[in-house]
Amino acid sequence: MSSLLIPVVLAGGKGERFWPLSRRDRPKQFLSLDGSSRSLLQGTADRLLTFAGGWDNLWVITSSQIAQGVKEQLPDLLSQNLLIELEGRDTAAAVAWASLEIKKRYGEDAVIGFFPADHWIADQDVFAHTLSAATQLATSTAAIVTLGIKPAFPSTGYGYLEQGEKIGYFNELPAYHVNRFIEKPDRETAETFLHTGCFSWNSGMFVFRAGVVLEELRTHASEIIEPLEQHGPDIYPQLPKKSIDYALMEKTSLAYVLPVEFGWDDLGDWNAIERLLKQEHNPNVELATHVGLYTQGAIVYASNPNDVVVTIGLEDVVIVRDSNVTLIVKKERTQEIKQMLKTLESDPRFTHLL
Repeated sequence: MSSLLIPVVLAGGKGERFWPLSRRDRPKQFLSLDGSSRSLLQGTADRLLTFAGGWDNLWVITSSQIAQGVKEQLPDLLSQNLLIELEGRDTAAAVAWASLEIKKRYGEDAVIGFFPADHWIADQDVFAHTLSAATQLATSTAAIVTLGIKPAFPSTGYGYLEQGEKIGYFNELPAYHVNRFIEKPDRETAETFLHTGCFSWNSGMFVFRAGVVLEELRTHASEIIEPLEQHGPDIYPQLPKKSIDYALMEKTSLAYVLPVEFGWDDLGDWNAIERLLKQEHNPNVELATHVGLYTQGAIVYASNPNDVVVTIGLEDVVIVRDSNVTLIVKKERTQEIKQMLKTLESDPRFTHLL
């Protein structure tokens, strides 16, 4: 069996909770949110290229609405390695289609890895070590391997994995059977998970052999895989919209987890910027020219360096200035940005802001 990893970048998301910086033609994965000059999509491709052995084996799946943007962001990506969804149908359909295409080219023993385009990873060396372990496990075992992040705090915004029986070590990392997947818990439950030491955050990164995942999809998600096998990607808009967790991972008996620590964040909303960039000496996180008086705990962003944001007496707010829109929201309510976008979408005066 080949030990080469075929990475697939899942780049179809919208990142609506980063509005107004993230918009329909400029989704979150096209943005640089960590102070670097590389977008999240470019950073994801950068860290996967070594495993792919170059651009010949790196794949991206995205939506038709932003496919041109992906090409501009990744000019070296081969056109035959870019899968363009006619309509987004969530991650189960994306995994099924990409796995079918990779099996055609590389065979059923090809080891595939799926990676969201909008994650931030701090320690690239530890990440590489982890991927080597996951590839070893997937090569030697009929396994669907997920990378579980050791929890740093009792998050209520992430799903969790419960570790079961240890099955051995791969590249010096312990691997466990997954007992169960848990949806986002309440605070008390999350604290219990943290104290047991047997739970990991579900990172949404998976590694497996093409033949293994396709067989499991036929068993547990035939309503997705069979139409694709029979009709090809033209059937895409008619497929059920399901996540890979719901369609497969919560049902399969072949789920394994590598609990790892390499500094990770899924950058779900503006509060993630504070986790990445907060400095002790500064009461605020400033990605803008900000003049503040008695302002603390603020996240301030302006896309135009000539714009000046002036605040007085504010606490725990997010202020984002982008082009013709200014967003001001309390940090504890950033999840409601998606609700506000629905309000804007319903009013013809504001649809151009989306």
